[in-house]
Amino acid sequence: MLPQRLPFNVKLPLALISITIIIYWLSVLEAVLVPFIISIILSILLFPVCDWLEKRKLNRIISITITLLLFIVLIGIIIYLASTQVRGFSKMIPQLIAKLEQAYNNLLVWTSKKFDLSIETQTNQLNTYTDQLINQGGAVVGNALSTTTNMLGNLSIMPVYMFFLLLYRDFFKEFFHKLFKSTQKERVDAILSKIYEVIHSYLSGVIIVTMIVGTLNTISLFLLGIEGAIFFGFLAAILLVIPYIGILIGSLLPIVVALATKDSPMYAVGVAASFFAVQMLEGNFITPNIVGSKISINPLAAILGLLMGASLWGIAGMALCLPMIAIIKVIFDSVPDLQPYGFLVGEPASSTELMEKKRTRANKIEKEIVETISETTDGVKAFFKKKDNTKKKG
Repeated sequence: MLPQRLPFNVKLPLALISITIIIYWLSVLEAVLVPFIISIILSILLFPVCDWLEKRKLNRIISITITLLLFIVLIGIIIYLASTQVRGFSKMIPQLIAKLEQAYNNLLVWTSKKFDLSIETQTNQLNTYTDQLINQGGAVVGNALSTTTNMLGNLSIMPVYMFFLLLYRDFFKEFFHKLFKSTQKERVDAILSKIYEVIHSYLSGVIIVTMIVGTLNTISLFLLGIEGAIFFGFLAAILLVIPYIGILIGSLLPIVVALATKDSPMYAVGVAASFFAVQMLEGNFITPNIVGSKISINPLAAILGLLMGASLWGIAGMALCLPMIAIIKVIFDSVPDLQPYGFLVGEPASSTELMEKKRTRANKIEKEIVETISETTDGVKAFFKKKDNTKKKG
């Protein structure tokens, strides 16, 4: 009979072997798991809409179908608006190419003077490197097209995943009850509710933050006179789902456009400065007050998760790292033996208390605003009611 508690020198190798096997299969099944996990997260986001329709006495299947259709239409509108902006951006490509050629020629002249290299020698060397890149690029492009085709094929099945996830949600809850039959159902339900609350709060908060940051970016680009301000502003905001790196990627395109379309490089500096200011505002005020303390993950754990997600699943892993770490933290916090690891992933107590104070203050302000509006409305109603009674007596 095996002992209930294994010694550390046995437990550690078993844990490492298990983690290795899990990571291996996560990597092998990337094309299947990434769309499925995204479908789970989107299903959590859409559940309130589906639940609202069901409470209006609609059949569950009809409610899910309506919800998914509305979601697909919304995505279609976003893609259409983005494509119109991209078409406008494509008109700037000749101007951008001309600017790059001019910069390239200026660079050749500078290096020829600085390092005593003839322009012909530099051009021949660059042509050699270009030929090598083209020869190697064929295979890279082929692999990229194949990967993109497979990914689009897997993404097309996501509505099917979401349909069945919403349809069989009670069935999946019963599965967890059977899986953890040694644990009380109320405790399992509490953990599942906590995971739902964390993910839903994170997603709704991300959407609100994206709208606010996209608007601020767009306004700053409009003031600087950058073409395609709406597209570039909201593209940078959407890329915020990739922590720390997304804003850098999103700011590069408008900076390049500013260099290509404006005579002075100070416009590019203005774009970089405005995006940096918006990023500081987002990181220190907007996200903490909107997302609140629901995702209490310390920056070190977020950066490590970002790097591991990137090495495992690329860009998709970078975007999914935060919600996945949040789910893992909820599970760790719910299992006594794993609570130290949940503590390690979370924020220090001082930061958590500060976030809670901010959230409490925001809730208090919101409550006062609602009470003020309610009192004003009641006063207006009383005034008109009194006026009507006076007219009737008259």
